[in-house]
Amino acid sequence: MEAEKRKAMQKLAIQIRMATVEAIHSLGSGHVGGSLSIADVLAVLYGGEMKINPADPKWEGRDKLVCSKGHAGPAVYSALAVKGYFPYEELKTLNKPGTRLPSHCDRNKTPGVDMTTGSLGQGASLACGMALGDKLKGLDTRVFLILGDGESNEGQVWEAMAFAAAKKLDNLVVLLDWNKRQLDGWTEDVFPMGDYMAKFEAFGFDTVKVDGNNVEALSGALERTRRGEGKPFAIVMDTLKGAGIPEVAETVMNHSVPISDEQYDTWMAQLGRELEGGKA
Repeated sequence: MEAEKRKAMQKLAIQIRMATVEAIHSLGSGHVGGSLSIADVLAVLYGGEMKINPADPKWEGRDKLVCSKGHAGPAVYSALAVKGYFPYEELKTLNKPGTRLPSHCDRNKTPGVDMTTGSLGQGASLACGMALGDKLKGLDTRVFLILGDGESNEGQVWEAMAFAAAKKLDNLVVLLDWNKRQLDGWTEDVFPMGDYMAKFEAFGFDTVKVDGNNVEALSGALERTRRGEGKPFAIVMDTLKGAGIPEVAETVMNHSVPISDEQYDTWMAQLGRELEGGKA
């Protein structure tokens, strides 16, 4: 990857994190950990991997994103706001009366959200249906499905994966956010799922595992998903829940937490320094 492109994606990831913190702080608390863990993949997707048009969110030729772990909506909204789908200041209306930005993703309310999600596991089936529908229409598009590792406890996820392989949905890209924590603690303690790579491969997926908080690694993995070849794709993203903000990442129970004014100031200053001259 060219250095300039890598820096642009790193910068976008930081902007998404800053916007996420701003949105959740305006509400007082929210799904911080799992939103931060997907900031990097959102930066890669909205930073050039997906075909999008913020001026025309319903453009038929667009690629589509289904964030099945719908509680990470604040990160999706942040990416959309930074890309110009709606005014940035609207992020401060998160989950408030009359908002277009509810707690979980809602395609009927938010410009740029392609599918309503929140009931864990159902996004997998919806994404498969969207991918099949686009194939039947003859569209040269892809559907990107973000799954949570805790969410993969749902049997519906694996029924959907079997369907995707059976229907040869090579326009479907599953992005598993393997951040190793869920609502009640470590995934290995709550409901261990074994080897995700082996699982996806057994279900008939072309599968890779990468550092999910590294934009260059993610971009390289996504490059191979453009080739088709009759198999759906799965990328197991080895991520850190709360990535980008050490205080959050080091807190084990960081699924949904409050953000104090002091934390907000500290985190935004830290991310601002990175934006100006650190990682980006």
